[in-house]
Amino acid sequence: MTDHPLDRPVWSALTTRQAHLAIVDGPARRFDPAYGPFAASADDSPESWAALVRLNPPQGGLGLVEVELPPPPAGLNVTDAECWQMVAQDIAPAAADDGLQILELGDADAAEMLALAILTKPGPFSTATHRLGQFVGVREGGRLIAMAGERMQPTGFTEVSGVCTLPEHRGRGLAGRLMRVVMGRVAARGETPFLHSYAANTGAIALYESLGFRYRRSLQFRVFGPA
Repeated sequence: MTDHPLDRPVWSALTTRQAHLAIVDGPARRFDPAYGPFAASADDSPESWAALVRLNPPQGGLGLVEVELPPPPAGLNVTDAECWQMVAQDIAPAAADDGLQILELGDADAAEMLALAILTKPGPFSTATHRLGQFVGVREGGRLIAMAGERMQPTGFTEVSGVCTLPEHRGRGLAGRLMRVVMGRVAARGETPFLHSYAANTGAIALYESLGFRYRRSLQFRVFGPA
């Protein structure tokens, strides 16, 4: 285990600013499933693994984000992927105003936000993920076509997440515009924006770098199901 809060972002969030969202079983914690699948434990002991397994819902899908993960208990269906964790210390200036109307999103938009996330797959997104932080979006013809918002919030940091655009509206810079809004709000609170990207997603990483994000370190993302 390590000391920097971003080395264990889920544990850091669920033991500090988002502790009120945690479901706890002894040394293990997870976000309520309505907010997402993420979980963590105090250590790598057998007791902690057993607690994590108990927190896993019957349909599976508990997600861990750590620097290193030990072999899982026997019988678990496990999927591992490498993620880049990126931090924005110097935020790129906003683009010139082109009249794009950026809207606040909330409970009234929840069904559309979930549908957009299911279609575009920006990462784990559930029925109450939009309540983890502030979300903004763009509508055209009354339809939600792009969004971005906040997810995990360790002390001093806020994760930029849920960034997605309908395929037919990509290439217009909507994701970057929305991310700049979210990043600016995070910085205005005296916090540092960070995010996670699959290491193989070079297109997304290039966008994030253009906005001021820089590689911090590699983390493991593990999703495991029931025995």
